[in-house]
Amino acid sequence: MIATTKPLPAVDLQALAEAPLVAVPFPFVIVPQFIDPDAYAAISADFPRISQGGSYPLSALEYGPAFRTLCQELASPELREQFARKLEIDLSNRPVTITVRGQTVQKNGSIHLDSRSKLVTVLIYLNDEWTAAGGRLRLLRSGNNLDDAVAEIAPTAGAMVAFVNTPNAWHGHQPFVGPRRSIQLNWVADQAAADQAVRRHVWSARVKNVLALWGRPAAGAVR
Repeated sequence: MIATTKPLPAVDLQALAEAPLVAVPFPFVIVPQFIDPDAYAAISADFPRISQGGSYPLSALEYGPAFRTLCQELASPELREQFARKLEIDLSNRPVTITVRGQTVQKNGSIHLDSRSKLVTVLIYLNDEWTAAGGRLRLLRSGNNLDDAVAEIAPTAGAMVAFVNTPNAWHGHQPFVGPRRSIQLNWVADQAAADQAVRRHVWSARVKNVLALWGRPAAGAVR
């Protein structure tokens, strides 16, 4: 068995430690069951209700205690250490941001790179099952062909994918419209980048709430 650090009840650090690191075309790791199955039901029940597309910061959401515990674990130094070791990247003193998505809209999923201020992206999915062809995240060999994938991840209960945000870390998914629950975790370059991301997501959440009051759909983001 591979030794890990302090146990975290909601996530499976052992599964992360034992999962293979893929180096090409960019460093990534996939864990099919990152959330502990014994904790998943409560976390799923406590997931925030989100009726609009796009990303929401935790400060803009209401959620239950099990989901709060999960987010606390995701922001912990223990988890940062484990991802830094697995992805072979120095994340010392790097701040973390957490955003949540509940819905995907038609325009989502186009091939893209993450912001350069993001050093590592972690996506954790919380959908009890997934039968649709769309909405399955693809890690790509290039930025011009969604079918040229090195890996595809169904957004099922507790699945996790993490990758280093290199200049060629292209990803996207085929269109899907409807509920698609996920948590995005990013370690970013510095506190200024973290603060800017939070401000952007807070403003976006306010705009979406206003549009919802007027009965207009809000544009979502990809993932």
